[in-house]
Amino acid sequence: MSHLSLDQKKKIYATYGGNDKNTGSIEAQIAQMTERINHISNHLQQNKKDFSTHRGLMTLVGRRKRFLQYMQRTDITGYRQLIEKLGLRK
Repeated sequence: MSHLSLDQKKKIYATYGGNDKNTGSIEAQIAQMTERINHISNHLQQNKKDFSTHRGLMTLVGRRKRFLQYMQRTDITGYRQLIEKLGLRK
């Protein structure tokens, strides 16, 4: 289902979650969602009438937004570092 291979996922988890087994950390989940959002956005630039994928993209963006709000409430320094690493806010 996902476009990411197992090695790519492990690399994301190791980079943002601390180690490749830490799949439940909020930072790793946000990073993985960001990768999926970028991939789907590129797909939608070429397939403008793919409305079901667009709806899935909007739900994924909303989920990532809620995760980021949670992280901002609980760990503001980690939130700022993650935003800077992922390049989400400009």
